[in-house]
Amino acid sequence: MKRVAVAASIAIGVYFIGRAIVELLTLDFGDPASYRNDWGGPSLAGVLAVHCGPGVLAAALMTLAVLRRRRRLAGDRHRLDPH
Repeated sequence: MKRVAVAASIAIGVYFIGRAIVELLTLDFGDPASYRNDWGGPSLAGVLAVHCGPGVLAAALMTLAVLRRRRRLAGDRHRLDPH
């Protein structure tokens, strides 16, 4: 069950990261009318927070998880190595 939860979390995180990248590439920063009616609008900061914020958060959490796992595995290897 834990593997299913981890796989689902990774899939959702990748979706949010992809959505943030696509939003940054498709948004016309010079034309406020292009994002005025989007979620978080009418301000650019609000639109970016709503559309890119979850992607940034997902990337940060995934990075922290990978770093914690690497540290834990390095510690396990250190304890097993008698030298």
